[in-house]
Amino acid sequence: MKQEQLHIALLGNPNSGKSSLFNALTGLKQKVGNFPGVTVDKKSGYSKISDTLTANIIDLPGTYSLYPRRSDEWVAYNVMMNPGSTESPELYVLIVDASNLKRNLLFASQVIDLKVPVVIALTMMDIASRKGLTIDVKGLERELGVPVIPVNPRKNKGLHELKKAIDQTARQLYKPPSRNFIDSSDLSRAAIDDIKKIFPRLSDYAAVHYLIHHESFALDAPVQDTIENIEKKYSFNHTKVQAEEITRRYTRIRHIMQQTVVEADPREKQLATDRIDRILLHRVWGYFILLGVLGILFQSIFWLAQYPMDAIEWIFGEWSNWLSGVLPQNWFGDLIVNGLVAGLGGIVVFIPQIMILFGLITILEDTGYMARISFLTDKLMRKVGLNGKSVMPMISSFACAVPAIMSTRNIENKKERLLTIMIAPLMSCSARLPVYIILISLVIPNTFYWGFISLHGLVMTGLYLLGIVMSLVVAYVMKWFIRIKEKSFFILELPVYRAPRWKNVLVTMVEKAKIFVLEAGKIILIISLILWALSTYGPPSRMQAVETQYEQLVAQQPGNAELIAEEKRTALLENSYVGILGRAIEPVIKPLGYDWKIGIALITSFAAREVFVGTMATIYSVGGNADENDLTLRQKMAAATWPNGAKIYSLAAGVSLMVFYVFAMQCMSTLAIVKRETRSWKWPLIQLFYMTGLAYVLSWVAFTLLK
Repeated sequence: MKQEQLHIALLGNPNSGKSSLFNALTGLKQKVGNFPGVTVDKKSGYSKISDTLTANIIDLPGTYSLYPRRSDEWVAYNVMMNPGSTESPELYVLIVDASNLKRNLLFASQVIDLKVPVVIALTMMDIASRKGLTIDVKGLERELGVPVIPVNPRKNKGLHELKKAIDQTARQLYKPPSRNFIDSSDLSRAAIDDIKKIFPRLSDYAAVHYLIHHESFALDAPVQDTIENIEKKYSFNHTKVQAEEITRRYTRIRHIMQQTVVEADPREKQLATDRIDRILLHRVWGYFILLGVLGILFQSIFWLAQYPMDAIEWIFGEWSNWLSGVLPQNWFGDLIVNGLVAGLGGIVVFIPQIMILFGLITILEDTGYMARISFLTDKLMRKVGLNGKSVMPMISSFACAVPAIMSTRNIENKKERLLTIMIAPLMSCSARLPVYIILISLVIPNTFYWGFISLHGLVMTGLYLLGIVMSLVVAYVMKWFIRIKEKSFFILELPVYRAPRWKNVLVTMVEKAKIFVLEAGKIILIISLILWALSTYGPPSRMQAVETQYEQLVAQQPGNAELIAEEKRTALLENSYVGILGRAIEPVIKPLGYDWKIGIALITSFAAREVFVGTMATIYSVGGNADENDLTLRQKMAAATWPNGAKIYSLAAGVSLMVFYVFAMQCMSTLAIVKRETRSWKWPLIQLFYMTGLAYVLSWVAFTLLK
């Protein structure tokens, strides 16, 4: 039997159950991308509606009304209203939260008045029942004039009936109601008539929106001018029309509620959600609970990710060793092992953190606690130009800035989202930890206060706090320079507490990992190969001179062949393009207390900050097992001196280097994901220069004060 395909869009208020219904309808037949021109997620998937009908379902961002304020609301609005939209749904499934019926009916009534094919999926009926609400579904359907189907996507209830209603609506057995929810003609009859002469297929209410928001539609310049003239001709007042419309809608909604809903006595006992919020949102204990939850989240990312990350590193290490044994010992083998495989390892090793982070965030969102975190922290964040929704990306950055920046998509305000992206890398991520550990052990005395408080631990804590404080300072300063005039409205609904949907958690983890590997991974791999080439090759005359010199040394001292080979690798690195660059930048970094070898580490650790330790090990020609390497590396670094005999790794230089790593943007993965999220190289370049400048100045200050 031939299958027809229908394009369906899911619409609804935030937290109305829209994502649950999307997952229930499409299962794993989903893909995630971006709407054209924006970084708002576009989730789409396929669902079999009937034996003769298959639907391509688009999950539009949640919106409260057809008067958009946030970027994601504009996405949904443009899909519904813009004649130039590439999405063009043929039918809308409108999700309405039965437990918040009055508020949801505002948006529902607006969509119905557009005279498009609509099926209403009535969710949260169980919560409505616990609130003491009894809804006459048939009466509501009669009042609205469109099919109303109760569903519970978490338990797969009502899906068959919903698909049947979709099929019948698609075959025009249900038609848009002939009467309007409100009479839009009274708002400006003459202006509406003139608009409908240009667009005959528009409903009266759609014509009103063409008068209000036509500038955001993909219309030709002559058409835009014609609409402007109509506005002037009839003195069309946007604000007055919108206010009058909303007033009329709520008047009609109150009538419908009286006819179809029986409400419980308000003196009845509160829901469990309200009782829990008395504790979790307490003006004092709420913040302690929040810190505990974030602490558990923060630690869990390390605890849970450590084992799969170690496994991935082991697998890639074994793979590299195997390839080294079977591939020819030439440039091609080196490219595959130290370029391609190492680059892939640098991408794949992030996957556990990304999956675990987004899995835990999804659990917090599903349970309803994520909204409470934003609510509790909004007051502090707003003082520096952010809002409560910036907190989770900032906390997540302690594990890794890459998934944290990806998670900023739930910040609706463009300026606040951009500010969050710009400061997220200032949080000390796990990649900085190896650098901190070796430098602290090298230059900070292993002193204890009161027998149990370690100076090493205090310094480590100070480095993390330094990043947090500076991120707030930078956000405060940068908010004056980012010229986005979009107003910030922190309107937040606190959803009821619910058990997480484990299938949804799994789907989210897989999709976020896929996005990272396929999008940011391509850029990371290219840069890894470039770094390999710059570290492997140098001017032929210089590289040949090194080869000749060490061949002679091996001939003279055959018993020291292994030590000479290590020294040869160091010499080749020094004379490679990266080594030459390290020598070239030494005059620039010397005021910070660094020599050319540290300069090379600063360059190579751009691939990943933890590469600093490996680069130091190579430069100082360390051999042996991992423990001996670590010990010997510290000894070698501690013994390193300037030509005048002064220690290179003094207290001043060590603190300066730690401060540099707190602030410097040395992570190509982060730059790649910032470019992807902002769709421009402008912001990652600004981020690179401001963070590097900040690192340089503050490192110089630290070195100058301590030397």
